[in-house]
Amino acid sequence: GRGDTPLVIQEVLAILADQVSWLNQAQEEVCEESIIAEVEQITPPPLPVAEPELPRGQVRLASSFYVVRIPGENQCYQEVLKPGALIRLKAPRQMGKTSLMARILYHAREKGYRTVPLSFQHADKSVFTNLNQLLRWFCGKIARKLRLPYQIEDCWTDTYGSKDNCTAFFEDYLLPETDTPLVLGLDEVDRVFQYPKVADDFFGLLRAWYEEAGYGYGDSDLWEKLRLVVVHSTEVYLPLNVNQSPFNVGLPIELAEFSAQQVLDLVQRHGLAWSSPEVGQLMKIVGGHPYLVRVALYNVVKKHLTLEQLATTAPTEAGIYGDHLRRHLWQLQQHPELATAFSKVVNANQTVELESVTAFKLHSMGLVQLQGNEVTPRFELYSQYFRSRL
Repeated sequence: GRGDTPLVIQEVLAILADQVSWLNQAQEEVCEESIIAEVEQITPPPLPVAEPELPRGQVRLASSFYVVRIPGENQCYQEVLKPGALIRLKAPRQMGKTSLMARILYHAREKGYRTVPLSFQHADKSVFTNLNQLLRWFCGKIARKLRLPYQIEDCWTDTYGSKDNCTAFFEDYLLPETDTPLVLGLDEVDRVFQYPKVADDFFGLLRAWYEEAGYGYGDSDLWEKLRLVVVHSTEVYLPLNVNQSPFNVGLPIELAEFSAQQVLDLVQRHGLAWSSPEVGQLMKIVGGHPYLVRVALYNVVKKHLTLEQLATTAPTEAGIYGDHLRRHLWQLQQHPELATAFSKVVNANQTVELESVTAFKLHSMGLVQLQGNEVTPRFELYSQYFRSRL
């Protein structure tokens, strides 16, 4: 009846209101799900693991930007624990040799070993004037690092030669001190190579100690406690006769460039949202050279330049690699035959075959890649810079 009409109208309006409410809620849920889906599709740039560091020499032990050198690094950690071990770290300059040496010594300290890092850069030029002077400095520096009293005079006599005196200092003073092995990290031994009159005897002495540990009798037990980590740049080969190997005993570890995966990992640690194309562009310019890669990433993160600007300015005098490039140019100018050969390489459109000694020395400088009997420029940075300067 007419009396029921208002009630029916109210019920219809209530049902319609519920449907509108339900539709609004459904639309809000759909909208919310859409937004969530869009947000999830956006990959935020990685946060930097620490404040970017300007590369300068050794990478600190606590640095978040150190890249483990696989497989050589683990091999060194195992080798340094072996009686009488001798490890040779070699590579061109700025490839991370000193940083790895520091970590080998740290690993040894964690095992309870005594460790002494010793850089020959600390020695005055006068130290290298004769073998006696060098070995006295060598022994005194180690004793001081170990916080031991200066007792070199007790072991040094005119009766024996300087090599015997130095050996006696180790046998009577340094090695018997405790049963704990002693690890010496000898950095920048390149300086010794610059003085041929003392270099042969000095490295001959290290070789003799290494061999003494392997004899199995006499003082072998004593010399087994000595572990040596010798670090030198392969650039020391430049003035040497190729048949005159400076030091060829022990475990040789030659540090290679970073792989593309290692560079990508380093990129992410710097907080850059790069993918393979950007990494490829960077590596085309500087390869996987540890120092050059890190300098580039630091400058990009600090917004000093973009990757595109790097490609344009890198091979110029005003670019971020100016000092690095000028050092190589100076070295080539000291060896005209190498400059001539490298000019041939950077101006060729294909691999170039060089005389074997020349190829070996250019490779030791880090300027070329060996491909069988032929060579190519190591990366675009060197090709572009030296093409107009040699």
